[in-house]
Order: sequence, then C-alpha cells, then structure tokens
Amino acid sequence: MRIAQGSKSWILIALTGGLFFAVLSIVVNMIIIQSIFLFISTVLLLLTVFFLLFFRDPERKVGDEVVAVADGKIREIKKIRDEDLGDCTVISTFMNVYNVHVNRMPIDGTVNDVVHISGSHIPAFKKESERNERVILKLETAIGMVKVIQIAGTLARRIVPYVQKGDKLKKGDRIGIIRLGSRVDIYLPSKKVKHLIVKTNDRIKAGESTIAEIND
Repeated sequence: MRIAQGSKSWILIALTGGLFFAVLSIVVNMIIIQSIFLFISTVLLLLTVFFLLFFRDPERKVGDEVVAVADGKIREIKKIRDEDLGDCTVISTFMNVYNVHVNRMPIDGTVNDVVHISGSHIPAFKKESERNERVILKLETAIGMVKVIQIAGTLARRIVPYVQKGDKLKKGDRIGIIRLGSRVDIYLPSKKVKHLIVKTNDRIKAGESTIAEIND
C-alpha cells in the first residue's frame, strides 16, 4: 500500500511509541505500571493503524475532461465573480476522515503561483471556514486560469503542497495533502464549462471522477 508523501513521520512516531511502551510493559515488574504502559502501547498502535488507513495513497485511473481534485462529497456548487478568473463556477468538496486526502491535478497545466494564507480552524463544512488557513494554487491551463484552494478544518492543521511555482503537471498528478479532514474548492472559468457532470451530495474520487466537460 502506497503511503502519502509528507505523512510517514506521523506513522513512524506512533509505531515507535507503541513498540517502546510495549517493551516497557514487559520489562517493568509493577502490575499497575505494566497496565498503564500496555494501555498507552495499545492506543499508539491503534493510532498507527488509523494513520496507515488515513494516509493511504492509491493509484488512480485518470478520468476524462476535468477531474475531481479531492475525494469526498460535493457540498456546494455555485457561480461567483472571482478577481482572477472573472465569472467562474466553484465546486466545493468536503473530505471526511475516511476519505483519501491526497489532492490531484484537475487538468493539464502549469503552476502559476502557490499562496499560503494563515487563518482560523473552523469546521470546514461551515460558511465561516472561508476565513480558515488555506493554500491557493493558481494553474495556467488550456482553458485559462483554474484555481484550487485547499482549506484547513478543525482537525486539519497542516496543508502540505507537493508542487511549486513553475511546475508543469499532468491531469491526475498529486498536488498535495491536507491532514485529518478538510475541504477543497476548484474554480473553473464559466465560459469554458460546457456541462457539469456532478451535483451537490455526489461522492467523487480525486483524479478519477469527471466533474465537468469543457468547451473546445
């Protein structure tokens, strides 16, 4: 099983701690202390298993047209006027703790900019989460600029970009991970979107599910 880049240290710390306290529970003679160490060991080893599942990074068969950036459930689709794109369609995907949290490129393009903005950590499904910590990726593509905004949530305190300005990427390439639940928005220029394939509450997979067809 492939483990996501930027997460192995979490797994190793939990595993090492679990094994350390397991050894201590064997070495120590006092029953009460043994029980405490065994409990701590069990918790850390269970946490290791959780991290292995959470930080999985499976291979994906890349879908057609514009593909999903994140695994999860589409929470909102709206049309807005953005300062960079003008009239655009925004698709928001909420990732829960069970989803794969590696985000992927929605379409071939070049990374024009990577911007980190500090902020709060309100639950990602609330409207107020628009003030949360985030990373904004501006992508130059065949349909013009596309934005991907990775938004931290209550538990998701760390956004780890895999890309930097100037990188040329293919659709489905990994672009980053948000640790422990969050939200990802994709901004598409409205005049280039021929048809949306998805609707609110649909469940999608990053790099695999087609979310929109584009005008030629």
